[in-house]
Amino acid sequence: MHKDLDPATLAAQAGAPSAPQSGMEAFWLPFTAARQFRQEPRLLSKASGMHYWTPEGRQVLDGCAGLWCVNAGHARTKIVQAIAEQAAELDFAPPFNMGHPKAFELAEKLVKLTPPDLNRVFYTNSGSEAVDTALKMAIGYHRMRGDGARTRVIGRERGYHGVNFGGISVGGMVGNRKIYGPMLPGVDHLRHTHDLTKNAFTRGQPQHGAELADDLERLVALHDASTIAAVIVEPMAGSTGVLLPPKGYLDRLRAICDKHGILLIFDEVITGFGRLGSPFAATHYGVTPDLMTVAKGITNGCVPMGAVFAKQAIHDAFMSGPEHVVEFPHGYTYSAHPLACAASLATLETYADEGLLTRAATMAPTFENAVHSLQGLPNVIDVRNTGLVAAVELTPIAGQPGKRGFDVFVECFQRGVLVRVTGDIIAMSPPLIVEAAHIDQMVSTLADVIKAKA
Repeated sequence: MHKDLDPATLAAQAGAPSAPQSGMEAFWLPFTAARQFRQEPRLLSKASGMHYWTPEGRQVLDGCAGLWCVNAGHARTKIVQAIAEQAAELDFAPPFNMGHPKAFELAEKLVKLTPPDLNRVFYTNSGSEAVDTALKMAIGYHRMRGDGARTRVIGRERGYHGVNFGGISVGGMVGNRKIYGPMLPGVDHLRHTHDLTKNAFTRGQPQHGAELADDLERLVALHDASTIAAVIVEPMAGSTGVLLPPKGYLDRLRAICDKHGILLIFDEVITGFGRLGSPFAATHYGVTPDLMTVAKGITNGCVPMGAVFAKQAIHDAFMSGPEHVVEFPHGYTYSAHPLACAASLATLETYADEGLLTRAATMAPTFENAVHSLQGLPNVIDVRNTGLVAAVELTPIAGQPGKRGFDVFVECFQRGVLVRVTGDIIAMSPPLIVEAAHIDQMVSTLADVIKAKA
């Protein structure tokens, strides 16, 4: 550890005037207000179960499963041991024209959890890579079938599909797009589904808004269905602030895609592996996409990994031409990395041993009642929830959008609870091992901070 970052030094600095910390200049932090962070660093040095610890030894309750990914809690023995053993046995295997046993074993176990016919697995290293992979699969599928005019992809306003150029092109979070130029060509966006005038303080799926799926018909009329390859949506939009699909919305979107021969892609990087109380949002909502992206919970966040699940027909469309020629010219050096596969196998065992893929359904009523107790507090304009994920939306400070939410996030951390902030929305998505006492601590701390910041 750098001498300027040891626990004693950090503790001594806790009451000092804000100033950039030495030893922190080289690291360019991702998705971080970097100048503010360097003045008041928030460092984590240890984790176990439901908690983090700071370098000075302060315990912090993890209210967001790391970053929507540590579904089984931190430092689980079975997963840690599997990674260590794999590193000693086979640290790397080239994935191009080669393979290793655990990659195939994992794929067979994964497809037993997915909806019917999503039975082919392509490995990536992140959700962002999984999204770009799925987009290429969709466009390539139509071309392989002789329908090469279908190159257009439809995303959705306020959608988040990672940070690669494909993902930010189909994504609809303006802050992630505005400084990077014109994006990929041939992309359009559906309207988002967030409507506080009709659906504020909804418990579970909103009643109003299924008709918003008909916006796809508008885009079909504008561009013609013969040019559209796929529609990509998060079944529940997480990073934009937990936007739940209105009742009937996903069913209608599926029907319109089927009507026009358009593939439907679900981005389940956040919702996959038990977050809503089912293995996937597709099973939770009873709507099966043609392609489904996952990451995060696939390894409990221990080793970077993502994947795309594809229907048999999509896979088979590529299986043509000479057998010695690569059918799908795409992949990554670390696709199906041995350590990631070992971590994922141990993660799936942990989920199965403890019933974690459905535990959110058991804890959901307790979580729901707790988060909705925040209704009526100063500046709280909405609370929404499903499974073990919830959002509290706050009134923006005039002329300073995002400032109130950020201040609440920082103060919660100072009081020992880690939450997620996006704009003026506070999101909570604790590990699936959460107990009622943890929920009480999260929500009571958030309530105290909201009142203090009023």
